[in-house]
Amino acid sequence: MAFDPGLAELLRSSLADEPFSETRMFGGIAFMLNGHMLCGVHKGGVMVRVGKENYADALAQKGVAPMLFTGRPMVGMVDVADTIVAEDDLRGRLLDMALASNKAMPPKAPKPPKVAKPKKG
Repeated sequence: MAFDPGLAELLRSSLADEPFSETRMFGGIAFMLNGHMLCGVHKGGVMVRVGKENYADALAQKGVAPMLFTGRPMVGMVDVADTIVAEDDLRGRLLDMALASNKAMPPKAPKPPKVAKPKKG
């Protein structure tokens, strides 16, 4: 397993009042709300989609860094080390930012289910 299941459980608990779903993504697990990624657990920590409007405030928090993808920062996404995200106050502040940003976006329409193509032969 590429991610810490304990961190996933922390996020589940923190998001218990929200109608989120979970999906495997990038070797970790992502928590989705309204069709948008809210946060996720990866090896060594958690990424949180705080949105561009909250990005600077999130980066000002102790232990929060830009989320790097292929060496480039993903503006609106932050990375939090596993030891830091365990702090209830910090996790709560970041998830509040993520929820506010998520709820300001229009919900994505669900993807239609994949239909298996019949085999030839």
